[in-house]
Amino acid sequence: MSLKIIYLLLITSAMNTLNAQKLQTVPFVNLAKYAGKWFEIASFPQTFQKGCHNTIAEYTLSDKGYVIVENKCNRDSLTGKLSSIKGKAFVDKNSGNAKLKVQFFWPFRGKYWIIDLADDYSYAVVSNPSKKYLWILCRTSTMDSAIYEQILERLKQKGFDLSKLQKTKHI
Repeated sequence: MSLKIIYLLLITSAMNTLNAQKLQTVPFVNLAKYAGKWFEIASFPQTFQKGCHNTIAEYTLSDKGYVIVENKCNRDSLTGKLSSIKGKAFVDKNSGNAKLKVQFFWPFRGKYWIIDLADDYSYAVVSNPSKKYLWILCRTSTMDSAIYEQILERLKQKGFDLSKLQKTKHI
């Protein structure tokens, strides 16, 4: 292999790494429109969601300035035992409401970045700066396949490893 090809490969690899580190959020989120029920369409599997089906998240604005988060799923089958957890989400200042810190257990907070959002708030895509987490959310339990494919294409462009993405089963 010539030095020129090796050099180009190294530059391309470095540029991909740099681009991967620069995950961008949407510019602004209207939290009143974002509030409500969201169905998980697909996600990167996480240990805390092991065995979950029918996964939904509900967001409610509190009068104290944070967002109440309630996640629910049926464990081990589509009709399994209902499991739920409640937490709080705090908006990062100067983020246009697109970066939040979610807390289910004090004092731990996880980064919740809204990286894609439909103009009509019919779908959202959430991750964190390291891209370890990924959730594709929709207001209904099914998503139009063309929209889903468009989201996947944008995620590829942002450097996500979509081989880890698993669709969520709903009744």
